Amino acid sequence: MEKKSIHEIISTVFKALTLAMGVAVVVLSCMGSLETQTAVLLLGIGLACAGISLLEKR
Repeated sequence: MEKKSIHEIISTVFKALTLAMGVAVVVLSCMGSLETQTAVLLLGIGLACAGISLLEKR
């Protein structure tokens, strides 16, 4: 098993969280159980995670 550095793990977590927030908004919106304020909050969290992941340089 290959050991990964903490920076690689954190980057992967932020990328996965970005994807999860986007999928959650789409699914909850399709189900009709999502308020606009909650959708914006979830997408904002996802966007922040994407930004952190993109700002990290190797």
